Amino acid sequence: MLDPELKLVIYAEGSMGTLFAKMAEGVIRYSPNPIIGVVDSKQAGKTVREVCKIDKDIPILRGLEEGVILGAQVMVLGTAPPGGLLPQAWLSVIEYAISQGLSIVNGLHNSINELYSKNLKASQWIWDIRVPLGKPPGIGAARASILPNKRILMIGTDMAVGKMTAGLELTKTLLELKVDAKFLATGQTGICISGSGIPLDAFKVDYASGAVEEMILKHKDREVVVIEGQGSLLNPGSTATLPLMRGSCPTAMILCHRFGLEKVESVTEIRIPALKEIIWLNEIVASSLGLFPATKVKGLALDTRDLSEGTAQHEINRLETELNLPVTDPVRFGAKKLADSINI
Repeated sequence: MLDPELKLVIYAEGSMGTLFAKMAEGVIRYSPNPIIGVVDSKQAGKTVREVCKIDKDIPILRGLEEGVILGAQVMVLGTAPPGGLLPQAWLSVIEYAISQGLSIVNGLHNSINELYSKNLKASQWIWDIRVPLGKPPGIGAARASILPNKRILMIGTDMAVGKMTAGLELTKTLLELKVDAKFLATGQTGICISGSGIPLDAFKVDYASGAVEEMILKHKDREVVVIEGQGSLLNPGSTATLPLMRGSCPTAMILCHRFGLEKVESVTEIRIPALKEIIWLNEIVASSLGLFPATKVKGLALDTRDLSEGTAQHEINRLETELNLPVTDPVRFGAKKLADSINI
């Protein structure tokens, strides 16, 4: 886990205000660390509040040099390029950061430690989040299915629809209600924020459900675990949702959706069906016709960031009537509806 006293600068060149800045936005919204600035030359001179609709006046900088002058101690790579691979153009920035004494948080698939560990001074470090720690996991065996606790899996209509954000907000609300809850991260941003978890997409497919299962069993004594979702059953480029279902054997699911999303991102031929159909699909796949424990979608987390507050509330009310489920934007209106829906 990051020392919460360390000052962060987030490198998000060319991506602030886009879906590729998920890592940057997640750290900005939830990290306890002081963030002295975000590097994005295209948005330089603005603040995070102006670009991302996050209620923070963190300055957006033209280059990393400004971050060094402001006293940054750690550079967080805040952009997730397609495929999660390290762009060659970033190497010079990383080299400069290391030369200036900064440590690095890296959520990409490529290991920066392998490239630059010999360049580090005694006080520096590189955290390659997507490198699994510990011994390799075993193969999943549905061992979570017999646990007495509640296991809430966040699922989505697509990638980048707020599964991590909704999960963190739900966990925060449960803790405020004095519930013994734990957020279990499965992606680089969630791990960076919470300090623990598994980088699910770094495991071979045969062992992915086993990695999830071992994480669930590690926290079996918690009253509620909220499992960060990844990908979507609808996205042809995603294989993450099924091992999450099999490894966690969820007792309930929360569907996450971004208002206005009609087609799977980057795949214009695949249209997103009606939410009722998506709910049915996830429930039937999670239980596999009764072979695994039955589970139900208990609520909808709706990302309404592009709507006015009044319009957002209207859409939430409409969907609650249509789906007969509690609906909320957990960032704007809180997650208590979702907490109540899982019968806490």
